[in-house]
Amino acid sequence: MTKLPRYPIYIPSKGRAEHCTTALALNKDNVPFYLVIEQQEYDTYAKQFGEKCLLVLPFNNQGSVIPARNWIKDHATNDGHLRHWQLDDNIRDTYRMWKGKRLRCNADIAFRAAEDFVDRYENVAIAGLNYRWLVVSGLPPFLLNARVYSCSLVLNSIKHKWRGRYNEDADICLQVLADGWCTILINAFMVDKETTMTVSGGNTDELYYGDGRLKMARSLERLWPRVVRTNRRFKRPQHVIYDSWKRFDTPLIKKKDVIIDTNPNEYGMKLVQVSDKIKSKKIKQLVKDYGTGQKK
Repeated sequence: MTKLPRYPIYIPSKGRAEHCTTALALNKDNVPFYLVIEQQEYDTYAKQFGEKCLLVLPFNNQGSVIPARNWIKDHATNDGHLRHWQLDDNIRDTYRMWKGKRLRCNADIAFRAAEDFVDRYENVAIAGLNYRWLVVSGLPPFLLNARVYSCSLVLNSIKHKWRGRYNEDADICLQVLADGWCTILINAFMVDKETTMTVSGGNTDELYYGDGRLKMARSLERLWPRVVRTNRRFKRPQHVIYDSWKRFDTPLIKKKDVIIDTNPNEYGMKLVQVSDKIKSKKIKQLVKDYGTGQKK
């Protein structure tokens, strides 16, 4: 049996009570979480998810999720937790890379495996799961000192804060890396996230429409002029970091008391066919081999 994540999961959300896909996904997998909301939306979110999981911010209409992120970090710290998760509210599911295929897995397994890995080291400030569509067969299980977006496991003792109004996830990763910490982007487990601007609610109107995209890119470029530049990608302005991540080469430092078990820990995972028909020949063979005991 898999244990639940050891660190609390927070989902800052606004205007998405009826389509907060992250909360729905975690409910499906029986994973506890906090929905961090504004007071004026309490009844709407309570109707959808009940009152027990709700945390109400002491402010509203800040025009950005950044104040909520800093409040969440303070809340987790005051509750005595070493780390906490912050998840965007538009995550549909979690996946595992297994034998070159991205397969759906339970969220509790993905988060607990990530926690166990990160907690081996004493200098990881931020870690998280990569986006499903960015992980392909052949990638390493994790990337060191890379950006972590949308699904972040944050060390509460770091001094760094989310700041400004835009690109807070990239900025805080750059902050910790510049100060000699490490970040870890995990490919072995992934999140399937809605594309930005495809879900209404949040701060979409304030941040993205009009010249919001250009302002976002320029703001990060001004903060990190030697690392970030503004370019045009996918027919819209976007900040570009590319090889600049490679400038950060701090190695991981394993905790002295940690003994790494070389035997694979499957966390109770089993390959289960959930569809009557499987289109992929590769997955058909995986299911067949798994059923006959050929799991290696």
